Amino acid sequence: MATFSEYTQYDALGLAELVRNGAVSAEDLLETAIELVEQRNPRVNAVNYKMYDLARQSIAAGLPDGPFTGVPFLLKDLVSTYAGVPTGSGNRLLKDIPMPVDSELVKRFKQSGVVIFGKTNSPEFGLTPYTEPDTYGPTLNPWDTTRTPGGSSGGTGAAVALHMVPMASGGDGGGSIRIPSSCCGVFGMKPTRGRLPTGPAMAENWEGFATEHVLTRSVRDSAAMLDATVGHKVGEWYQTQLPEQPFLDAMQAPVGKLRIAYCEEPLLRPGLEPDCRAGLEHTKQLLRDLGHELIPIEIPMDIKRFSMEFVRVLIGQTWADIAQTAAFAGKAPSRHDFEPVTFGLGTLGKHLSAADYVSSVRYLQENARRVQEILADYDVFLSATLSRLPVKIGELKPTPLELFGVKTLAALNLGRAAHAFGLVESISEKVFQFIPDTPMFNATGQPAMSVPLYWNADNIPVGMQFAARFGDDATLFKLAKQLEDAQPWFDRTPPL
Repeated sequence: MATFSEYTQYDALGLAELVRNGAVSAEDLLETAIELVEQRNPRVNAVNYKMYDLARQSIAAGLPDGPFTGVPFLLKDLVSTYAGVPTGSGNRLLKDIPMPVDSELVKRFKQSGVVIFGKTNSPEFGLTPYTEPDTYGPTLNPWDTTRTPGGSSGGTGAAVALHMVPMASGGDGGGSIRIPSSCCGVFGMKPTRGRLPTGPAMAENWEGFATEHVLTRSVRDSAAMLDATVGHKVGEWYQTQLPEQPFLDAMQAPVGKLRIAYCEEPLLRPGLEPDCRAGLEHTKQLLRDLGHELIPIEIPMDIKRFSMEFVRVLIGQTWADIAQTAAFAGKAPSRHDFEPVTFGLGTLGKHLSAADYVSSVRYLQENARRVQEILADYDVFLSATLSRLPVKIGELKPTPLELFGVKTLAALNLGRAAHAFGLVESISEKVFQFIPDTPMFNATGQPAMSVPLYWNADNIPVGMQFAARFGDDATLFKLAKQLEDAQPWFDRTPPL
């Protein structure tokens, strides 16, 4: 077997075409990808679990005939389960326990023909927009290794940006596909709620906020993988109508003149850093040059309440994750088996009343409906994906005082203490200041994407977010294709 020197010049569909035509073998592509991981991963810590022998065995056993047959692929180490392999979820208990079955989405990934040969780093339970788990260590941004690649799909973002693979899987519960796509200068689509399966382990993820898909270097790879995996399975909680035509075909059609709404300030926290503001202005002008209509709007929002109701749902989910993880490992929940912040937040969730939890869900659902009604008059909503450049490693982690607080909270089981939610508010404020626009579209379930359309003077990428009406993923793919043609990013390479 040999390596393929032109590997990084192709997207996933391009590599699959070479395999189909006999110009290169799946074995050669795999060995090339392995070599790149071995060379480049030590600099960024993107891949935290290697499955090289399993990948070689899957090729030897014969690959399915799919759109991506023979293309090397990495799985995010969260939610997606591969039978016989741990899904570590950034957690020390789970990192060595094999999963019993493939998740439905992993089955569909396999049927698309990809060769899964490793897993990418994620924060514990995907809770943060940065990827710094204690269990596996931080993943670094290949454009500037002092900065985060984002989260929770940070390992995937870094691996794709460094061309280890042309695409890899991600998940998005508060922006976790779009955030690392922005930080790492790649394309990331969060599909409409219900487009992709969540089973068999769960009927829904985070009250339907979360879904999975891929991060890619090209728009067409994202569309083609969604075509290969789309559709519900019996028992799925959300079931979105199947598209009228494949997304790969739909994106070839002209997008036409779009009515694109935007807000001068982010949705959940005011203020954009100058580079993000410059990226937004650049994108608005690009869209005007392409013939689209840009319309400023306002979306009235009790931003503090929305943020805290969102967090309240997540801390309830966190305790459920802690309890389920401990049970799976055959143990009782213990603060020694989880990161302090995870267990501290989970302790709050443990003491959250059912009435409070349901009240938060209803509030978010009511606001999601109202936002969709406001945006129904427009084809697309535009914002900067993030309000800041990728933050420095460690910048968003709790301060020593906050860490002492959450450790005390967990150790003394003070979930009902009056100061507890004040502590959570302090920690979450920094997070929402970084990601003020992505969580909204997890609550609404609308499709949303981050497109790499701007790099600052220091060559740091700044992604732009576009959201469409519920179910209208096709318009986003058409627009993304138009933007990709107008301002290509495929050959942009990090300094590493």
